[in-house]
Amino acid sequence: MGCQADQENPPLEHLLTSEDQARRSLRLGKHPERMTVLDLLSWASTAILALGLVLLRRHWTRLPRLARDPALPAHPPSVCLCIPVRNEVRELARALDSWLAQDYPALYILVVDDGSTDGSTEILRQREAAQPDRLRVIRNDGLPGGWLGKNHAMDLASRQPEAEGVDWLLFADGDVQASPDLLRRAMAFAQAQPTDILALIPAVDVVGPAERLILPMAASAFLVLVPPHQVPNPRHPAFCGVGGFTLVRREAYAAVGGHAAAPLEAIDDMMLARRVKAAGFVNRVALGGPDLHLRMYHGLLELVRAMRKNTAALPAWWLLPGLLPVALGIGLAPAWLPFAGHPLLALLLWLLVPALVGDVQQRMTGRPLDLLGALWPLNALVFAAGTAWALADRLRGVNHWRGRDVALR
Repeated sequence: MGCQADQENPPLEHLLTSEDQARRSLRLGKHPERMTVLDLLSWASTAILALGLVLLRRHWTRLPRLARDPALPAHPPSVCLCIPVRNEVRELARALDSWLAQDYPALYILVVDDGSTDGSTEILRQREAAQPDRLRVIRNDGLPGGWLGKNHAMDLASRQPEAEGVDWLLFADGDVQASPDLLRRAMAFAQAQPTDILALIPAVDVVGPAERLILPMAASAFLVLVPPHQVPNPRHPAFCGVGGFTLVRREAYAAVGGHAAAPLEAIDDMMLARRVKAAGFVNRVALGGPDLHLRMYHGLLELVRAMRKNTAALPAWWLLPGLLPVALGIGLAPAWLPFAGHPLLALLLWLLVPALVGDVQQRMTGRPLDLLGALWPLNALVFAAGTAWALADRLRGVNHWRGRDVALR
């Protein structure tokens, strides 16, 4: 009787048409289609971040190291270090003193003081007066049209008599510090194998909360994107130049036209390496830190400004409006994954990313693991701010850095 009653009175769901069931599901708050999309987005975001961590570990283990104490050759190749300086007073003295203390005898230093107004000029003049046999300062107060300031400063330095007759040119920013034996070790590395342009990856000094949170992630992202073992491979597109240390043979630099061939290239170090490698020369990269290190930026505003300058220089900048939401979604994944039904994925990412990134940065800098790295998803918001600012600059047709707006052709 019970079975017969059930057959005579089927459940309500059996009497509903598919359209009625869909309406009922919506009233009950069930969204099967939306959940399917969220699942796909959740797993895709997790997979991208996991792949990044795998590449970070892989590239870190394959990053060459410099020999600890190589012998100096009987006739060491000559090197001219070219440093651009514009309002670097906070870091300049320590940086310049470290280069003047190098134990590499065949080194000469040219510094282009590019219109500094913050006391950098006085520091440079003092050092020049103390060591005129190793250092010359060139004052430049004008920027020709069609040039970015740093590129013009590097071109100006490379055309000086002291730079034209050397075997190697070394380009380094005005805030970079090096241990006394660093150049000797770098030259030994370059001489031990075919090398025409060598980049050293420095350790990044961090002080304030914004620097501690953002810069380790940025440095790790660079290592993810540049496979060091493939940089010397002529059949692989990977290349590497670093603003903190790029050593290039004089003939290779001249063969590609130097900085004059790309006067408006904001990411000048990377693009110089790209042009040199494309011309058939050998590009290499090695670890410089912690013996090579710098404090790149002071505080959050400088970080966003730097992101603004570099992002505006990307060749496909017009893709930024479409890429920004994707980058935000991936970077903020631990914040939204619980609401998509994947709290364990969120927890895994939240813990794994700072642990692996912190381990690499600890080895690179010699500093202990920073617990502030647990807030790493906030990097996405800073990236978004810099990207939006960069997009506004591109729409205005300018690149802004160090108080200058330069029109982009």
